[in-house]
Amino acid sequence: MPTMVRIIDRRFDSKNKSAVNRQRFFRRFKQQIRKAVADAIDGRSIRDVDNGESVSIPTKDISEPQFGLGRGGEWETVFSGNDQFAAGDEVDRPLGGGGGSGKGKASNEGEGEDDFVFQLSREEFLDVFFDDLALPNLVKTQLAAIPEYKLQRAGFTSSGTPANINIVRSLRGALGRRLAIGSPYSADLREAQDALAELRKKHPDSHPDIQDLLEKIESLRAKIEGIPFIDKVDLRYNNRIRVPKPSTRAVMFCVMDVSGSMDEEKKATAKRFFMLLYLFLTRNYEKIEVVFIRHHTVAKEVDEEDFFHSRESGGTVVSSALELMKDIIRERYATSLWNIYGAQASDGDNWENDSPRCRELLAEGILPFVQHFAYIEITPGEPQNLWREYEKLQGSFGNFAMQRIEALANIYPVFRELFKKTSA
Repeated sequence: MPTMVRIIDRRFDSKNKSAVNRQRFFRRFKQQIRKAVADAIDGRSIRDVDNGESVSIPTKDISEPQFGLGRGGEWETVFSGNDQFAAGDEVDRPLGGGGGSGKGKASNEGEGEDDFVFQLSREEFLDVFFDDLALPNLVKTQLAAIPEYKLQRAGFTSSGTPANINIVRSLRGALGRRLAIGSPYSADLREAQDALAELRKKHPDSHPDIQDLLEKIESLRAKIEGIPFIDKVDLRYNNRIRVPKPSTRAVMFCVMDVSGSMDEEKKATAKRFFMLLYLFLTRNYEKIEVVFIRHHTVAKEVDEEDFFHSRESGGTVVSSALELMKDIIRERYATSLWNIYGAQASDGDNWENDSPRCRELLAEGILPFVQHFAYIEITPGEPQNLWREYEKLQGSFGNFAMQRIEALANIYPVFRELFKKTSA
């Protein structure tokens, strides 16, 4: 006789069960969700990276374990014969018939399940996308003049709203007031009571002063009892003041090569990297300023629209961009107040005589004043002359990093390597 198994879920049913279950689902299928997000990025524009996404997980990855009865012992079964196949023949895979998911031709037989599809919100999508990323060495902080404030406890005040009343402090003040006002009366009362006791010892029958003392004692008790238990002057309220929130001020320089040697594919790769970087900065750091510099033979500071969409091109003199970056730092961003970061994207094909100049500019005019500088060389071939010059700086400066991008698929791994979290 088969045995019936019953499983009863006695876990606490939280009022936020839906949110709790969703987070549990994310933890369980973290790897599948990460892969789905990476696949989604390949099929969309970087400009749309901060939107939500419909994520599909194969049914086989979310199948649950089930209890079943094993088939043991000896048993026989009869198969119908056929006149088309013999033992050892290989059967071709059936054509069409996607078994769900909307693929293949229609059929009047067979069944299957669609992949499990759920919607990631914008925040959930970016949390997966930016998992474990942070700008390195962000250590300098200061109180900046920003419009955001926080409330901070600052003692007590004698006026306020009933919601902010401090009961303990008010009762303490009331007790002190009653003691201060009633102390003289209490002292007179004790003296009158002592005099009355002495007088009654000497004159147990009667004495004219006894009645006077009794009236005085009654009067003093009435004055003490007439002191109010709590008065308006006793009330104390919790005082809160607005203070500016400490914030981190940082500036990120985006330097992109738009010379003739940078073909459309390389420019598209650079644009994707910088769009990813820009989104990362604006999401994780509130007080971040971004400076866009594009260059060929001449460098220009441009806005975001021109940085990504202008079609101007020319020769290659990388030092012009580094000179401009150095000048902007000196004029607008004091190193004692700002955390300065830079990222440079190029194919490395620079004018031969200019590459040593670029190395000197970095070593003397930029790296001593920045928190971090990353150089990204976009080329599928051998490293170019700019890369070889920059390699000479790696052993001398710990705030300098270099990576190469050979294809679009390398953008995200390179980005993670350049801006991964480091221990304090």
